[in-house]
Amino acid sequence: MDQSPEADAPETAPADAAPSGKKRGDGGERKHLPVWQESILLLGIALVLAVVIKTFFVQAFYIPSPSMEPGLIRNDRILVQKVSYWFGGDPSRGDVVVFEDPGGWLTGEEPKPTGLASLLSKIGLYPTGGHLVKRVIGIEGDVIECCDEEGRILVNGEPVDESTYIADRKTCAGAGTGFGCSWSVGPVPDGKLFVLGDNRGASADSRAHMCQPDSEEDCTQSPWVDTDLVVGKVFSLVWPRDRWDWISNPGVFDDVPDGPPADD
Repeated sequence: MDQSPEADAPETAPADAAPSGKKRGDGGERKHLPVWQESILLLGIALVLAVVIKTFFVQAFYIPSPSMEPGLIRNDRILVQKVSYWFGGDPSRGDVVVFEDPGGWLTGEEPKPTGLASLLSKIGLYPTGGHLVKRVIGIEGDVIECCDEEGRILVNGEPVDESTYIADRKTCAGAGTGFGCSWSVGPVPDGKLFVLGDNRGASADSRAHMCQPDSEEDCTQSPWVDTDLVVGKVFSLVWPRDRWDWISNPGVFDDVPDGPPADD
């Protein structure tokens, strides 16, 4: 029986068919980077994220002195929230803040990280120094006085009970202040802060930069911290592990009345 020519013709594949063993069209296998290239890429992304976080959100610091005892002790590691005072927000009385040296406030040599620690500190993955940690006591318009019969600071005439967080005091003066238990300062100018350490007997804070009562009128000392120098608010103690804790405003200044707007 004769067969038609079509019966003997070899089968042909469409012109756009994929070769045997390979997938067609967009569903083909993707080419993967070698492991070492992927590792470098992931490391680069991690470093960029670390820099962004340090710059805009959170930064780690360490406590270099006993000035904030008993809550924060030497070599504690803390985290600072940088967004706390964005969008017009300002530090409040009672906040624990980290700020840049206003000029001549840092005393002594602080240990500097070396090697890998130095690199990590630049991108926010290792706690850094070169800053100060204090508690905000006075804001714009406030007048601060020391002290009432119970040894309490007065802000705008209102005594403040700080017994829950300050160290037991053997003296009203701080490190190198030369002041006793009777002084007054203010009103705090616009855009400035008056700060104290929680360990009032061992803290070179705003008191150390007040003009002495018997000083000449051209005294150039200034107890104020510019709000522009504030890095952010301390919100967590993260190391040592057994001391981990949240740090928040104690609320003891809530009854303090606002002072009048200060003259620039």
